[in-house]
Amino acid sequence: MTSPAPALRVYPTDEELLTGVLAPYKPHCTYLKSADVTPLPDGLARAQAVFAIQESCYIDDTGHLNSVEVNIAYNQLMYYLVAKSVRERLLTGFEDWTLEDFWRHQLPDILIARFSSSFRRPVDPRDFTGEMEFRSVTRRAPGGSGSPFLHARTAFRFQDARGGRCDGEVTLAFVNVP
Repeated sequence: MTSPAPALRVYPTDEELLTGVLAPYKPHCTYLKSADVTPLPDGLARAQAVFAIQESCYIDDTGHLNSVEVNIAYNQLMYYLVAKSVRERLLTGFEDWTLEDFWRHQLPDILIARFSSSFRRPVDPRDFTGEMEFRSVTRRAPGGSGSPFLHARTAFRFQDARGGRCDGEVTLAFVNVP
């Protein structure tokens, strides 16, 4: 007889950390409202979040979440997940990072190398949820004179209460790593 898997610890939204993560964004572009973080096996992590976009930051109301807003929502959730993982020592590859390292690298050194999303059904931007997880993080050393970097594969899903859904996969590069 096998015993049940232990329950995973959930870290609820850290309001102070969330405020810091969202500080670089214009006030009308802070879509992420809350996020719970769960460590996963093998040094990976996942976040589940609540979002609200009252008004698009760049276009008249389309009535649905669009690809630009998906990218912004993903960025905010990813930044929060990395920051919380650094604070709690959850994510492989970031064991030596401090929060000061994260703040220094947040904007200039966390790069989207590949972004793909698929819209299954329109998502209501005024009230939707999302989840994101790191599927792998590896340290890579390019040939020649290139500096080592972290390569991460992630996946996300945004959905609303009426069955709207958008899924995607994103490859990240963390350059100039400490």
